[in-house]
Amino acid sequence: MSVAEGDLLWEPSEEVRRSARVARFMRERGFGSYDELWRWSVTDVGAFWDTIWSSFGVLGDRGDGPALERAEMPGARWFPGATLNHARNALRRAEEDPGATAVVFRTEADDGSPAGEGSDGPARSRTLTYGELAAEVAEVRAGLRALGVGRGDRVAAYVPNMPEALVAFLATASLGAIWSSCSPDFGAPSVIDRFTQIEPKVLIAVDGYAYNGKRFDRSSVVRDIAAALPTLTATVTIPYLDPDAAAIGDGRALRYAELRRSGEPLAFEEVPFDHPLWILYSSGTTGLPKPIVHGHGGIVLEHLKALTFHQDLGPGDVFFWYTTTGWMMWNYLIGGLLVGATIVLYDGAPGGDALWRLAAETGVTYFGVGAPYVLASMKAGLDPGRTHDLSRLRGIGSTGSPLPPEGFGWLYDHVGRDALVGSFSGGTDVATGFVGPCPLLPLRAGVIQCRGLGARIEAYDEKGEPVVGEVGELVLTAPMPSMPISFWNDEDGERYRDSYFGVYEGVWRHGDWIKVLPDGGCVIYGRSDSTLNRGGVRMGTADFYRVVEGFDEIADSLVVDTGQLGAEGRLLLYVQLAEGVDLSEDLVGRLRAALRSTLSPRHVPDEIRVVPGVPRTLSGKKLEVPVRKILLGTPIDKAANPDAMANPEVLRHFTPDS
Repeated sequence: MSVAEGDLLWEPSEEVRRSARVARFMRERGFGSYDELWRWSVTDVGAFWDTIWSSFGVLGDRGDGPALERAEMPGARWFPGATLNHARNALRRAEEDPGATAVVFRTEADDGSPAGEGSDGPARSRTLTYGELAAEVAEVRAGLRALGVGRGDRVAAYVPNMPEALVAFLATASLGAIWSSCSPDFGAPSVIDRFTQIEPKVLIAVDGYAYNGKRFDRSSVVRDIAAALPTLTATVTIPYLDPDAAAIGDGRALRYAELRRSGEPLAFEEVPFDHPLWILYSSGTTGLPKPIVHGHGGIVLEHLKALTFHQDLGPGDVFFWYTTTGWMMWNYLIGGLLVGATIVLYDGAPGGDALWRLAAETGVTYFGVGAPYVLASMKAGLDPGRTHDLSRLRGIGSTGSPLPPEGFGWLYDHVGRDALVGSFSGGTDVATGFVGPCPLLPLRAGVIQCRGLGARIEAYDEKGEPVVGEVGELVLTAPMPSMPISFWNDEDGERYRDSYFGVYEGVWRHGDWIKVLPDGGCVIYGRSDSTLNRGGVRMGTADFYRVVEGFDEIADSLVVDTGQLGAEGRLLLYVQLAEGVDLSEDLVGRLRAALRSTLSPRHVPDEIRVVPGVPRTLSGKKLEVPVRKILLGTPIDKAANPDAMANPEVLRHFTPDS
């Protein structure tokens, strides 16, 4: 279907309006609309989050203090005196229904997606019940304890999205220790930049992995990482690429099977609400990655709220998101255990229709991917709703970058008309989305349905005033419990304050352009630090990409405005062409005409250049700001950290004289 921004694509049925979990919550508390509920959640903030604790029956000691003792930002103080443990709450179904399926694991070789001829990469399908998962967690917990891991110690992991990663995380959290992970596609310098900051006691790593039919031995990388971490007392090897792989490490080295110790019951260290749970990292493309610390309590409450009320997930649901352990969405995906769902872990390439086939074969009810995967499926001419049985699908999530209206339209045309498409925007900083779906609201093409409960999102204009119906800076004017409790080793909090509160005092500036519509819907326009400012007309890059990448001849693109304060620069468009396509005068003319008519004459690029690829972070985000720095004279090695990039080799094509 041909769609334009704002076209109505989906409305909840009467059954959905009646049975959605957020609808039941609203009725119990006397709210007549989502807007009423949202306004209460962001004005009586403490009462809202207190209700989340009690409504979900969070396991732990609530204590008798206020839910929100101190509301200023930074420095909000939540649930003083409360204690809990994330792992205990994630595994509660193991006590109530141990035979329920907790985890389904697949690799690219399992489901027939690109594995290459003669591939002998990892192919270890597994299914774990909640009871089996809890038993493995108990064994790994005992092993970590025997290695001296305890409350506050860090456990670092260099692992793919596999059950052993989940088990090790839950075991770590159960001890009150702190988890941190990187995907094995990260190079040694990138991992070392991250893990040396947190001084881990134990490193858990795979010997290698397979991707798109190719084998990648990481043994030497693991040795380099371990050698750079003098605080390690042990290195644990998961023999993933080679089942017979020996333990890696010069000091105390053991295989994962040796870490598991039977005989000890599963137990949980009850910790304060803001006790560190895990350390995530910013992309690290323009400097040392920021080690972002989240707490047990904030993550438990936020993920319970978001997964239940915004995605309508619970027992009986099968939840999938395509992610690696190096992206925040892995942490969000495993949050599905908190609501008693089955989570699907997938390790491998997403090529072709592999993920759609995976969804059909595993009975996924909520399917999540990055927006680029949706657009790639659209350009490839896939028709998954007709080629696969996706009848169980109730929701489709998209994040990582704005999903354009055409992406929404394609999903309803080619995947399923009954599933709610939930576009999210948020970030690693809060391990969730600020804005996202709601099963009670109509869905319009290109529009995110609502601001999340408990997230007081506003758009600020250039004067720092809230605006509605206009593009502005995305800000939060009230605290959320999943905001970082700190950056690791940022003793005085200066780096933390500068990152979020350096522009507006007491107000979190996130760094995205957003338009908040009168009805509460939202449109995200990309990063505000990569905005296009032509003749005083500001525009996010998402609008630009929507036009350019709508051409079948364009596989990918990147746009950069080299203008500086008081001086207009050049607008440069870089395009990666589809296979077999040349940048003809006809294509250039059509691109310019489309940008002129759809955006404005000011947004016609001064030059269109062909590049072999668009630079992206390891999690797939376009690197507009580093390219802009390179064009303005910053040396490549100063503008971006190649070890934090998926394809650093393409940067040389973005120099001023290229």
